[in-house]
Amino acid sequence: MTDMQHPAGGSFSRRDMIKLAAGVGASVALPFAPAFAADAAVRSRPIPRTGEMLPVVGLGTAIIFDFDSGTDAAKRAERRAVIRTMIDGGGRLIDTAPSYGRAESTLGDLLAETGVRDRIFLATKVRATGSRDACIAEMQESLKRLRTNKLDLMQIHNVGFRDRGETAAQLALLREWKERGVFRYIGVTHSQEQQSANDRLIDLMQREKLDFVQVNYSMAERSVEQRLLAVAAETATAVLTNLPFARAQLFRAVRGKAVPEWAAEFDATSWGQFFLKYLLANAAVTCVIPGSDKPEYMADNLNAGRGRLPDAAMRRKMVEFVNS
Repeated sequence: MTDMQHPAGGSFSRRDMIKLAAGVGASVALPFAPAFAADAAVRSRPIPRTGEMLPVVGLGTAIIFDFDSGTDAAKRAERRAVIRTMIDGGGRLIDTAPSYGRAESTLGDLLAETGVRDRIFLATKVRATGSRDACIAEMQESLKRLRTNKLDLMQIHNVGFRDRGETAAQLALLREWKERGVFRYIGVTHSQEQQSANDRLIDLMQREKLDFVQVNYSMAERSVEQRLLAVAAETATAVLTNLPFARAQLFRAVRGKAVPEWAAEFDATSWGQFFLKYLLANAAVTCVIPGSDKPEYMADNLNAGRGRLPDAAMRRKMVEFVNS
């Protein structure tokens, strides 16, 4: 699960630069590589269990990739430009799910069309409950929709709502497919800020030696800071964060405010970068996955992975400013 993307907030410099580079209204299918030419590389962090490096800013597909790519040419071109912008800007991870409507099929179409599958760290989820056969059927359908025979990451969706024994059985199945080489990594997700869900994820990380866990985490929803992120670090579990803008709640909170001048101390020039850099300042966070429906928003998000990050004192100041 991901956030819908944001207006550029208090600074439009990045957005304006990208539009100029693209010709202000030129085909949105163009990659925006020129806009990144002078930028530093996007920060990467290791996946703890293997050491594989992963750029810290990725892309979520909930809502924004849920459309018929065969009939909506404008959205298809725009989402294709988002993917190219992410790749050209140094990002890799795209997260989707069968519960996101047409998102898996749309993403599969676009990856096949652009020929960039081998440059993507592709993650999806399995939500089927009940029989082993139902889980297998859903995972096979995801592979078909995504037009691939292998995935980088398969996650059990919203595990906090599931029976403990059922989760154990599903993880055993995922491990079988991982051993066969269908998945490179496995994990679990939850998208609710509930302490009971956090406790469940903590228990799973400690018992199951997961590769990844995906949680909702934003400046508005910080319960994972209490214990979960520390346990992820202790158990060598990579962390993906969804809903980093709290379903646009954070942008509403700063409506009418300019990005404060002191944000320059950690190289944030837009509200999107401000919110994402807060998350990335926690070393346990491996990758943030905001949704981006426009290439200029994707470029702005990638810039959160460049430059300096706030320290602990600055993060407290950021929270106080947003809540004031």
